Amino acid sequence: MKVQSLSVVVPGGCPNKCKFCVSHLHKEDTINQIEKNKRFIDLYEEDFMKRLLFARDNGCNVAILTGDGEPLINEKFLNQFSWMNFSIESPFRWIEIQTSGVTLNDEKLRWLRNKVGVSTISLSLSSIFCSLKNAEYNGTPDNFIIDIDYLCKEIKKYDFNLRLSINMTDVYNSYSVEKIFKKCSELGANQVTFRVLYESKEENKVNTWIKGHRANTEVINNIQEFIISKGRRLEVLPFGATRYSIFGISAIIDNDCMSTNSDKDVVKYLILRPNCKLYTKWDDVGSILF
Repeated sequence: MKVQSLSVVVPGGCPNKCKFCVSHLHKEDTINQIEKNKRFIDLYEEDFMKRLLFARDNGCNVAILTGDGEPLINEKFLNQFSWMNFSIESPFRWIEIQTSGVTLNDEKLRWLRNKVGVSTISLSLSSIFCSLKNAEYNGTPDNFIIDIDYLCKEIKKYDFNLRLSINMTDVYNSYSVEKIFKKCSELGANQVTFRVLYESKEENKVNTWIKGHRANTEVINNIQEFIISKGRRLEVLPFGATRYSIFGISAIIDNDCMSTNSDKDVVKYLILRPNCKLYTKWDDVGSILF
């Protein structure tokens, strides 16, 4: 089994109400054992660490702190993850966090780097050009709105790797590929992932919003063609996507953010949920592995 990364689900809520949020498309059917089962906390901490080791044993070396909400909200769990990770025989040294940036300030940046061991901050944005439009699409309350330009400068000040995880909304229909990459460069991005918005087959308000606000297929194709023609081909990732270097930025187009494509030898990611069990799909508890 080839495993690209381990997604560690950080339990907790989220101040954002993203119009396209995939967590709204499926119900969380697992129990939060790692935080709530205080009677057997030693047992579940051991289970959690066993799953970390299982991922490491299968060649996985990237742990991504993510979740159905905003990981930065649950500082207590992130501290817990830190000591559990560094307590196992072969800890994850490559640790990333996927965040919308809300509540991320100077104090948290220092803590993420020095205590949690994060080296890459993947900033999920619906518009890299306008902080207010980004807040609108992310459903961010007024008191949590981030200044994208300022936040990226702060992230770079602490020498994190900065990945812009760009949700491909209709914002980008109005910009050329050159302008998109120019803005990514101005923000100091080391990496950029263009995330094609996921849509399930059900009829609901999330899917309806996605249908009316995702980037045109032509835009996605133009970005892909631009990367291939202008960039330097680097390597093929285990789940099939090809990474390119363009203008000093690592670029990937993610057409399968929910890992719906299957391959008998490749798992795009394992998902470690708060019930301390591993899954291979976000939207299917039947994908439980260990």
